[in-house]
Amino acid sequence: MNIEDIIVAIRKSQIRITDHADEEAVDVNLTFDEIYYSVMQGEIIEDYPKDKPFPSFLIMGKNFTGEPIHSVWAYNSKSHWAVLITVYRPDPTRWSDWKVRVKK
Repeated sequence: MNIEDIIVAIRKSQIRITDHADEEAVDVNLTFDEIYYSVMQGEIIEDYPKDKPFPSFLIMGKNFTGEPIHSVWAYNSKSHWAVLITVYRPDPTRWSDWKVRVKK
Protein backbone atom coordinates (compact mmCIF):
# COMPACT_ATOMS: atom_id res chain seq x y z
CA MET A 1 0.00 0.00 0.00
CA ASN A 2 1.28 3.43 -0.92
CA ILE A 3 0.06 6.87 -1.85
CA GLU A 4 -0.11 5.90 -5.52
CA ASP A 5 -2.83 3.37 -4.68
CA ILE A 6 -4.93 6.17 -3.20
CA ILE A 7 -4.27 8.46 -6.16
CA VAL A 8 -5.35 5.79 -8.64
CA ALA A 9 -8.51 5.12 -6.60
CA ILE A 10 -9.31 8.85 -6.58
CA ARG A 11 -8.81 9.07 -10.35
CA LYS A 12 -11.10 6.07 -10.86
CA SER A 13 -13.68 7.37 -8.35
CA GLN A 14 -13.20 4.26 -6.24
CA ILE A 15 -13.60 6.15 -2.99
CA ARG A 16 -15.68 5.60 0.09
CA ILE A 17 -16.04 8.51 2.49
CA THR A 18 -16.91 7.69 6.07
CA ASP A 19 -19.63 9.69 7.78
CA HIS A 20 -16.96 10.96 10.15
CA ALA A 21 -14.80 12.27 7.28
CA ASP A 22 -17.82 13.91 5.69
CA GLU A 23 -18.72 15.66 8.96
CA GLU A 24 -15.12 16.75 9.59
CA ALA A 25 -14.78 18.16 6.06
CA VAL A 26 -17.90 20.26 6.60
CA ASP A 27 -16.75 21.35 10.08
CA VAL A 28 -13.39 22.63 8.78
CA ASN A 29 -14.82 23.99 5.52
CA LEU A 30 -12.99 21.65 3.11
CA THR A 31 -14.33 20.44 -0.22
CA PHE A 32 -13.59 16.95 -1.45
CA ASP A 33 -11.94 18.41 -4.55
CA GLU A 34 -9.37 20.17 -2.39
CA ILE A 35 -8.91 17.07 -0.22
CA TYR A 36 -8.25 14.95 -3.31
CA TYR A 37 -5.93 17.64 -4.67
CA SER A 38 -3.97 17.58 -1.41
CA VAL A 39 -3.46 13.82 -1.78
CA MET A 40 -2.32 14.10 -5.40
CA GLN A 41 0.70 16.17 -4.36
CA GLY A 42 0.92 14.97 -0.77
CA GLU A 43 3.05 12.53 1.14
CA ILE A 44 2.55 9.86 3.76
CA ILE A 45 3.73 11.14 7.14
CA GLU A 46 2.47 8.34 9.40
CA ASP A 47 1.68 4.71 8.72
CA TYR A 48 -0.82 2.57 10.67
CA PRO A 49 -0.25 -0.97 9.30
CA LYS A 50 -2.22 -2.70 12.07
CA ASP A 51 -5.46 -0.74 11.55
CA LYS A 52 -8.53 -2.87 10.84
CA PRO A 53 -10.19 -3.77 8.60
CA PHE A 54 -7.46 -2.30 6.36
CA PRO A 55 -4.07 -0.71 7.00
CA SER A 56 -4.21 3.08 6.87
CA PHE A 57 -1.94 6.09 6.82
CA LEU A 58 -1.89 9.83 7.33
CA ILE A 59 -1.25 12.01 4.29
CA MET A 60 -0.13 15.63 4.48
CA GLY A 61 -0.80 17.73 1.42
CA LYS A 62 -1.85 21.24 0.57
CA ASN A 63 -5.04 22.57 -0.95
CA PHE A 64 -5.36 24.90 -3.95
CA THR A 65 -4.21 27.90 -1.90
CA GLY A 66 -1.31 26.13 -0.18
CA GLU A 67 -3.01 25.49 3.17
CA PRO A 68 -2.00 22.19 4.82
CA ILE A 69 -4.51 19.35 5.00
CA HIS A 70 -4.16 16.06 6.85
CA SER A 71 -6.25 13.12 5.72
CA VAL A 72 -6.30 9.53 6.94
CA TRP A 73 -6.87 6.89 4.27
CA ALA A 74 -7.29 3.12 4.27
CA TYR A 75 -6.92 0.98 1.17
CA ASN A 76 -8.53 -2.33 0.29
CA SER A 77 -5.95 -4.04 -1.92
CA LYS A 78 -8.47 -6.69 -3.05
CA SER A 79 -11.15 -4.30 -4.34
CA HIS A 80 -8.76 -1.39 -5.05
CA TRP A 81 -11.06 1.02 -3.21
CA ALA A 82 -9.78 3.74 -0.89
CA VAL A 83 -11.56 4.91 2.24
CA LEU A 84 -11.26 8.46 3.54
CA ILE A 85 -11.44 7.96 7.29
CA THR A 86 -10.98 11.52 8.51
CA VAL A 87 -9.67 14.89 7.41
CA TYR A 88 -8.61 18.00 9.30
CA ARG A 89 -6.56 21.16 9.20
CA PRO A 90 -3.49 20.44 11.33
CA ASP A 91 -2.95 22.54 14.44
CA PRO A 92 0.40 24.40 14.14
CA THR A 93 1.03 23.93 17.87
CA ARG A 94 0.86 20.15 17.43
CA TRP A 95 2.82 19.75 14.18
CA SER A 96 6.29 20.81 13.11
CA ASP A 97 6.41 21.68 9.40
CA TRP A 98 2.94 20.02 9.27
CA LYS A 99 4.72 16.63 9.14
CA VAL A 100 6.10 15.77 12.56
CA ARG A 101 4.13 15.66 15.79
CA VAL A 102 5.43 18.10 18.39
CA LYS A 103 6.40 16.21 21.53
CA LYS A 104 5.00 17.59 24.75
